[in-house]
Amino acid sequence: MKISENIPISKLTTMRLGGNARYVIEVTSEEDVPEAYLFATKHSLPVYVLGSGSNIIGRDGGFNGVIIVNKIRGMGIFADEENNRIQLYANSGELLDDFVQYSTKLGFTGMEALSAIPGTVGAAPVQNVGAYGQDISQTLVLVRAYDTMLEDYVELMKIDLDLSYRHSIFNSGRNVGRYFITKIIVELKRGELKPPFYNSLQKYLEDNGILEYSPETIRKAVRAVRESKLPDPTEIASSGSFFKNVYLTSPEEIQAAEAKGIPVWDGGKIPSGWLIENAGLKGQVFHGMKVSDKASLVLINESAQNYADLAAAREEIIKRVYDRFGYTLEQEPMELGE
Repeated sequence: MKISENIPISKLTTMRLGGNARYVIEVTSEEDVPEAYLFATKHSLPVYVLGSGSNIIGRDGGFNGVIIVNKIRGMGIFADEENNRIQLYANSGELLDDFVQYSTKLGFTGMEALSAIPGTVGAAPVQNVGAYGQDISQTLVLVRAYDTMLEDYVELMKIDLDLSYRHSIFNSGRNVGRYFITKIIVELKRGELKPPFYNSLQKYLEDNGILEYSPETIRKAVRAVRESKLPDPTEIASSGSFFKNVYLTSPEEIQAAEAKGIPVWDGGKIPSGWLIENAGLKGQVFHGMKVSDKASLVLINESAQNYADLAAAREEIIKRVYDRFGYTLEQEPMELGE
């Protein structure tokens, strides 16, 4: 366990904004986790858990507390294959993309569309990450976590996690901050995805004459599509998808949107990238934040100096989209600091 003091949040997050954290503790094993929380308790400081920092926006005031950076690594087979199904585990500090690669090399389907999503395994259940019709809730069996209330490790089944679009007990409700996830277990099956796929993925497969949809093939295709549109947050300051998609909840809302020529997918989802692009914002720069000219859902920090710049850019984009279409966008990345 490594303890550091007065570390800029900007160095821990891919948007590269944010003031100093009082303490940063790197944990590399389950045994480190209770010790890190004990350190915070002894100093009467709050705790924030961080993985790769790809879905976190740092605020200018910094964090007068302890950031626990998750470096708990390892993955493998949890339960051997039976009836063409297998259970795999990954410790929470592993990169999600590495876990997806591991599963596809074994020949199992269920996570291949999650390829190239930035972030760690531990963050996947928190946000119920998903792409191209898959999300982690479809394969998740359970998570192992340190329960700070019980001061012991617990196993939480999927049914206990209240998973929905970008939602879980870990990021909403009374249990936010209660658990430190150390491991997830997923169940996958032999086989392959069936077409038709999401538009951009379908087009890539057709353009490249790909008619075989094995997990590894789809993984490579998803990576190619994402890399053509999305900047690598380790190289270009961004947080991946910045705005959540808009979800309509009634047939009347869907009909009204379609009557305006707005695309509605999956029975109620309006892609926020489409709204931003068709509001004429693609490639524009607001307060040092650029709407990507490849994927309008992504904001790139070109020259923003602080959180205030990002907040001003966000509000201007939200207003322009609302004025044009009548829908209010919501930020996807969480925020850290004051």
